[in-house]
Amino acid sequence: MQQIATGYGLIEGPIWDPARGLYFSDVVNGGVDLLDLDGKIKPTIPKRRGIGGMALHEHGGLVVGGRDIACVSLADGSSRTLLALDAIPGATGFNDLTTDKVGRIYVGSLAYKVFGGEAPRPGHLHVIDLDGTMRTLSDGILLTNGLGFSPDGSRLYHSDARAGLVRVYDVMPDGSVGPWRTFATLGDGQSAVPDGLKVASDGSVWVADAHGGRVAVFNADGTHRHDLAVPLPMVTSVCFGGDDLRDLYVVTGSRGGPHENCGSIFRTRVDVAGLALPLARVSA
Repeated sequence: MQQIATGYGLIEGPIWDPARGLYFSDVVNGGVDLLDLDGKIKPTIPKRRGIGGMALHEHGGLVVGGRDIACVSLADGSSRTLLALDAIPGATGFNDLTTDKVGRIYVGSLAYKVFGGEAPRPGHLHVIDLDGTMRTLSDGILLTNGLGFSPDGSRLYHSDARAGLVRVYDVMPDGSVGPWRTFATLGDGQSAVPDGLKVASDGSVWVADAHGGRVAVFNADGTHRHDLAVPLPMVTSVCFGGDDLRDLYVVTGSRGGPHENCGSIFRTRVDVAGLALPLARVSA
């Protein structure tokens, strides 16, 4: 693991753009930055806090979560709301998100203030269709986190950090999902917290462990393959990048580290290529 950037509060939402590099957010300090192909950090979206997930949009913008789901232009910084918070009664915000091969956006909503000391209340899984309409697909998610599709798009994986497990849903042709079942668990109690995840080209699922200082890798059948140790304990998400999608970027928060702004980006080479995240095609 090579540390290639540090000095952040809580890094989340890494997304690879083959033309530009790695976009990532700082949830607590705000903003989205770009780690470009030359290794330089470039501010991209200032100030906005709480971005737990991102995707590239076909029109050249970044889809971001947080207080709503918005598409932010990379050209002029203008923003359009794709899903407003008041569309979901009781929701307090949105966390991670992903896209399917059609370009729909799948996102989890929160029903309590995670950093506000409130008692957990279950949120939901939603999909934003290409015409901008929203459907609620599943419920009971105590702390929605990483989302990712199997290589053929037939299964959707979904981390529930409070429940300590990764869900899996069967995906229907219209983008809806069947009842969820447990795909994998990272451990018992509060010691293992599945956060962001990505799926590789061989169907394996790579899950950040927010309390465990590792990335846990599971085979497509849910059996545990191996762990990748990470130098900081709060591992929040992962992203495949590089020309061959075999550079694994691992991002962290500061909790358990030497100071409150030690959130870092690490990079390592892995033996399996990731999957390129499809562009969002929701009307923006």
